[in-house]
Amino acid sequence: MKKLFGDKKEEPATKITKSEEPTNTKLTDSNYNRNKLYKKGISLMADERMDDAAVAFEGALRIDPTHIESLLKLGYTRFHMNDMSSAMEAYNKVHEIDVTNAEAWNLKGLIYYRQKNYDKALDSVEKAIDSNSMDGMSWYNKACYHSLLNHIPEAIEALKRAIEIDVKNARKAVKDKDFENIRADDGYRRIVEVVVLESVRQGYHKVGQIVWTTMIGKLEVEDAARKLIEKGLLTKTEKSLGLQKVEEYEIVPELAEKIGVERKTFFGTTKKSQPIVIQNLKEINEAVHAAKTSIEKGDISEIISKLDVFIEPSKKGSQMIEYFFEEHRDIRLYKVRLTDKGTEYLQVNKQKIIDLFDNIETMITKKLRAESAGQS
Repeated sequence: MKKLFGDKKEEPATKITKSEEPTNTKLTDSNYNRNKLYKKGISLMADERMDDAAVAFEGALRIDPTHIESLLKLGYTRFHMNDMSSAMEAYNKVHEIDVTNAEAWNLKGLIYYRQKNYDKALDSVEKAIDSNSMDGMSWYNKACYHSLLNHIPEAIEALKRAIEIDVKNARKAVKDKDFENIRADDGYRRIVEVVVLESVRQGYHKVGQIVWTTMIGKLEVEDAARKLIEKGLLTKTEKSLGLQKVEEYEIVPELAEKIGVERKTFFGTTKKSQPIVIQNLKEINEAVHAAKTSIEKGDISEIISKLDVFIEPSKKGSQMIEYFFEEHRDIRLYKVRLTDKGTEYLQVNKQKIIDLFDNIETMITKKLRAESAGQS
């Protein structure tokens, strides 16, 4: 699971850096002293001076006992100091102010996780998801708790949701010991396949290289590669290395042309072979038109199917990540929401989704003009 200051499963909602400074002055901001102490605490956390950081956050809370960010950060410091009762007290105070605060629910789950009380951890993270169904880390933690409770189907489903929201969760999952109970499941093995395929795309062609970069076991890598070959996504070749024969994997040319691949040079750097950019952009544009048509029709199952085109690596997912990373993320989120809430969600958010695709069309037009100009 993801680590929190050397422990598991969560990061502060805001990145901790020493450079954070109050932007307002004492004359213009009635909360100047509170904010000054809060920022001081953030800086001390960055230095891993948790005792001093806790003192700063407590000072901010003496000025404003309802400052939720100070309460959350105080909980972080207490958690890191292994003072679980004080951490829980801080999160309870957050919920006295705002019972729907998803971050505090997720962090309560981490305390129960540390105590190996997985049922309570699961209950807390489910409340976090009820408050914010787009929090990928909460879904990831939910998958971990279900796995530890040996709830295999529920763990796989939650992990899939976490990956839909943030594809980086796939790579993280294959190294997470909390998923030992689900490693034999077909759904989990497909996640391993995604990671292996991406490793080959990044220029790691030998089993040893993939094992080293992903921390997946050798047998798992070989099994995933075999299945990717059966699906027509990879090929395997033998190359001579002195007196030895070394097996290497390559992405099939048709897929490599679409998604682009990286090659390791003699000195270990990478050089990316260029995909057919104009063709890819035109294909994405056609998919945009199809998606907008389905949205206007209002058929939820058809809309979800059309959105999959922009998400699945075997379709346009990889190109979307390369050209339209933020929009790719938004489409993933819309798909999750539409799957959860269906027509009700579409009615409220229809124009936002159409606006997103209109924006993609505009960017495609600009990129196509730039590519055309570059070739002339």
